[in-house]
Amino acid sequence: MIYLNEKSINEIGIDWEKMIDIIEEAVKCLDTGEFAQPIKPYLRYRDLKNRIIAMPAFIGGPFDTAGIKWIASFPDNIKKGIPRAHSVVILNKADTGEPVGIINTALLSILRTASVSGLMIRYFDNVRPLKHINLGIIGWGPIGQYHFKMCTHRFGDKISKIFLYDLRKIDKSAIDSPYKDKIIVANSWEEAYGDADVFMTCTVSKAPYIDRPPKKASLQLNVSLRDYKTSIYPHVKESIIVDNWEEICREKTDVEMMHMEKGLQKEDTKSIIDVVVNHCMKNYTDDTPIMFNPMGMAVFDIALGVYYIKEATRKNIGHQLE
Repeated sequence: MIYLNEKSINEIGIDWEKMIDIIEEAVKCLDTGEFAQPIKPYLRYRDLKNRIIAMPAFIGGPFDTAGIKWIASFPDNIKKGIPRAHSVVILNKADTGEPVGIINTALLSILRTASVSGLMIRYFDNVRPLKHINLGIIGWGPIGQYHFKMCTHRFGDKISKIFLYDLRKIDKSAIDSPYKDKIIVANSWEEAYGDADVFMTCTVSKAPYIDRPPKKASLQLNVSLRDYKTSIYPHVKESIIVDNWEEICREKTDVEMMHMEKGLQKEDTKSIIDVVVNHCMKNYTDDTPIMFNPMGMAVFDIALGVYYIKEATRKNIGHQLE
């Protein structure tokens, strides 16, 4: 059994196009039924804003692996100088259940999250070719920073402006990027949001606050799931996409609030399978903002974990355990 940590992942390297391809292939396994993924339970105790989530799954196809992600999210950790999220993934052989790998780092989860967003951007770009684009990112923790890295890799010189906003001051001089001159550190979420062609929420917001209509023809990546007020529903009701309805319509997400307050139903939405397999984005009118809401699917963590375990074995990286 091989053991990997954050150092191992960085030593193997981050290939955004490869990781987006892996997520795309995993979606095709969802379409063919080559997966098993029970609803993930949330463990809460004492301070109920904290949670530890169990995410078991099997994914077939080229991955043919089962496993579980055990991820803790404690928002106040940042006040203690430690990361908000801690994550361990265990991978098992599909046919025998033997454990073959442990990946002990939240970086894998961060990369999965940004790669799923990258897949949505890929299909959005296919139907609405992006050029001279403005990016908007709210939240400058690890999720926001890796979305920035993914987007700058994906678009490069096609980017006109990158609006960044966080409740804590962002030090632009500390950002290592060849696109630093395109960065605008916004003074408000409104400034980051208003003119963004691709907008990402990467916060740990306790309550929704975005109450303005999104820019026409934009892609809204609702990564953190609890930032939009239901008042924006009329502007996105025809173009809401989810990764999995049963997962996301709970835990006080924006989708659940739209369901409870505005009557949003599963049949009113499209899924990530509809995007990849059925090419649903081409059916939206050109000026319609598209809103993607990803609760996070364990099959994607397992698929990405398989990739890193194989690369570690090939490159002789990591530690072998008995």
